[in-house]
Order: sequence, then structure tokens, then C-alpha cells
Amino acid sequence: MTKPQLDSGSEPVIAVGLVEKAEDISFRLLSEFVDASGSTYPAGEYKIACTDGTLTCQGRPVPDSREFHLSPVDRDAGRFSLEATIGIDFHWQQTEVQTFNGALRFVLQTGNRVTAINDVPLETYILSVICSEMSSSSPPDLVKAHAVVSRSWLLAQMAAKSSAPDNAVHEQIKDDEITRWYDHQAHAGFDVCADDHCQRYQGVHRISESRVYSAIQDTSGQVLTHLGKVCDARFSKSCGGVTEDFRLAWSDEEVPYLVPLVDGPDKQMPRPPLTDEAAARESILSEPDVYCNCSDERILKQVLVSYDQNTRDFFRWQVKLTAAEGGELLKQKLGLDFGALVAIQPVERGLSGRLKRVRLTGEKGSVVIGKELEIRRALSPSHLYSSAFVVDTVGPEEAPDEFILKGAGWGHGVGLCQIGAAAMAWQGISHADILQHYYPGTQVEQLYQ
Repeated sequence: MTKPQLDSGSEPVIAVGLVEKAEDISFRLLSEFVDASGSTYPAGEYKIACTDGTLTCQGRPVPDSREFHLSPVDRDAGRFSLEATIGIDFHWQQTEVQTFNGALRFVLQTGNRVTAINDVPLETYILSVICSEMSSSSPPDLVKAHAVVSRSWLLAQMAAKSSAPDNAVHEQIKDDEITRWYDHQAHAGFDVCADDHCQRYQGVHRISESRVYSAIQDTSGQVLTHLGKVCDARFSKSCGGVTEDFRLAWSDEEVPYLVPLVDGPDKQMPRPPLTDEAAARESILSEPDVYCNCSDERILKQVLVSYDQNTRDFFRWQVKLTAAEGGELLKQKLGLDFGALVAIQPVERGLSGRLKRVRLTGEKGSVVIGKELEIRRALSPSHLYSSAFVVDTVGPEEAPDEFILKGAGWGHGVGLCQIGAAAMAWQGISHADILQHYYPGTQVEQLYQ
């Protein structure tokens, strides 16, 4: 994994992919903008489209047939809005109109698809990310910690992309086993996307608290480092009590600061380890006293954005899957027509109890799949909350009618646990201590002023 060297400099400008469509993209300028030729575009409604392989705006060709730049005349006041889909393929997917600061770019992609890209200073980007991932009313120490984490993650991804830009999906298929994991470096033409595939970036309309500005400003330019390199600081919504190793979700390489730990004051790992099936079951079915075991309405209302507040079973959850539904999911998600699902059998777990490999058996065949995200995709119309689950069956053992999945946590569980960090900040734990809790052995350093 390539990570950027720590080198002080100026604040970067980030290219964020907002929307990609094959049809028209409508947008609204909320102030005056100018294109690359110097033509002005007053506030108002506009439409960009691809016509015979050429970009057009309001039906007229743009100066560059394949790329159209619009920059605000007043950088401080320049804003635009467009409709975007958030939470793509997850249970909270929805469409909303979002407003952004900065410049707007449209790029013609292969297949006559058009991508809308926002070019924005990194600190402006971070402000929106923090208020999209968590509420702007969150405790200041949660905001500070998340700002350092999100800034670090982004810069590490940009460095990795520069050395390996085309490794979006990693796949191994052999005998009866399919292993897939998905990288964050899958975007051509921009640095990062605006959705959960990378980190949420939902514009300025979620910024409702003035104190969030000062909390982020306090960490401006600061990143997490390990041995002088910017950290690939991963995070998820809820670890479920124990965080996970980087290797369970992504490449098989050791990342010293992304290691399993108990999400509580005592970080010592369980014994026996949760790689043991009986230990994993006991842990997943329990309610341990850890930071992210949080049901305090005051905390959740303060830290969760509106649509995340609809999900309250993030720490412990349960879903039911009929045998017929399971077989149909294998057909839809994996292209495997095995008939009705007969068994879901753990093959390998990580130290958080998350499944890394699982055998899925149908009436006409079986397959072992991994890693954690592929498991979550294969057993849900959207995604399971996590791969930390155990399975109970209803009906005959040789041909169950229904599978009951009882699980822990929301997300991959690697790095910072957002709910756990929120509970820590609520208890008065400093952002520096929060960062040390989730990223042991790291330091905070100033990358730019």
C-alpha cells in the first residue's frame, strides 16, 4: 500500500464525483459562474447533456466538446445545487437535492455517460463530510477526531490511486470458492466519490451548527501518521463491540494501526478468540458494556444525521431469509442457480467475529464466498449490516424453511467506530485519546497550514 509522505505544503483542491448519468443532468447555479472561455452564466436552471458525442449546455455545444468547467465568480459565495442519490444499494438509499460550494465540472465518459464533478478545497470538503457522516451538532471532540480521520483517509486514497488507479474490484475464483474485495480507488477522472463507497459528501445543507466550523478549524491540515506516512484511516458506523483487522475486508497485508481491539476502556481481546465459532456466537448474542453499545437517545439524536436515526438496531440486529429468497439472492448477486438455499455455514471468522469466508449450499450446488462485503451483498437485497452474524434455522435440518441471521455492528468494523467515538466524546474523552484508542501507535502531525 502506497501512502503519501508527510510533506508540508498548501491545502489541496479535491475533485469529488457527485453524479454520473447516461441522460441529462439538470443543475441550478445559485450565483454567477464563468466557463473556460470567459462566458458568464447567471444564477438559474441549466441542463447538461451528451448530443452526438458532444457535451451541450442548454442545447448548445460547450467550448471543449468533452469537458465543461464552471467556476464561481465569487469564490466565497459561489454555490450550485443538483439532485443526487445517496446510500446507493444500502438500506437508507434515497434521492435529494444537494447544494455545494466550489467549481463544477462535467466530463464525458465512455458510453456517453456524463459525470458531474465538484472541485473544492480540502478543508471545505472535510466540513461537508463531517456533517454528512455525523450530525453537525456532534460533540466537538468527535468532530475533531473525525476531521483528522477523514482527511487522512482521503490523502492516503489519493496516493494509492496514483500508483494503482484501476484496481477497483479484486477477485479470485478457484474450484468452488469466490473471493472478492472492493477498493476505494475505482474512480476515473476524480479523486473520490460523494457516497458511502468512499465517505459521505452531501453538500452544505446539513451544516446547521456554527460550532462545527471552529472544531474543524482547530484540526485544519492535521493528519494521522505512522512512521512518517499518512495513515489509511478507515472507519465504520458501529463495530459491534470489537473492531476488525484490515485484512478481513481488503488486501492481505498487515496495517499496524488497523488491528482488532475491544471498543471499551479495556481493549484486551476476548479469550477464547472470536475466530472460534462458539465464542463468536456467545459474543454476538451478548450485550457487552462497550462504547458503541449506545441506546441513549440524547447521544444518538445529537450525533446521527436524520436518516441514520431510523436505524436503531445497529449494535445487535436480526434478519430473516427464507430458503427460496436465499436461492434467488445467489442467482441475482452471484449468478449461481443453486435452487433454494439449504445451508449457511461459517468457514472462517476474523477476531471481531466477522465472517471472512462462508459456505452457501443450495439444492444444486455450493460455493464458498468472501470477503466480508461480498458476504453482506450475497445475503441481502441491499447489504447486511455486517458480516458478524450467526445463523439459526427453522424447519428440517436437511432443508430448512427459513434462516435467522443474528448479527452485531454496522459496517466493516475496521478503524474508528463512529458510534463508539461519539459515546467517548460525550463522556468527555478528548479527540486525541479517541484517535489513540482506534489507531494505536499513530501520531497527529501538521501536513499543511
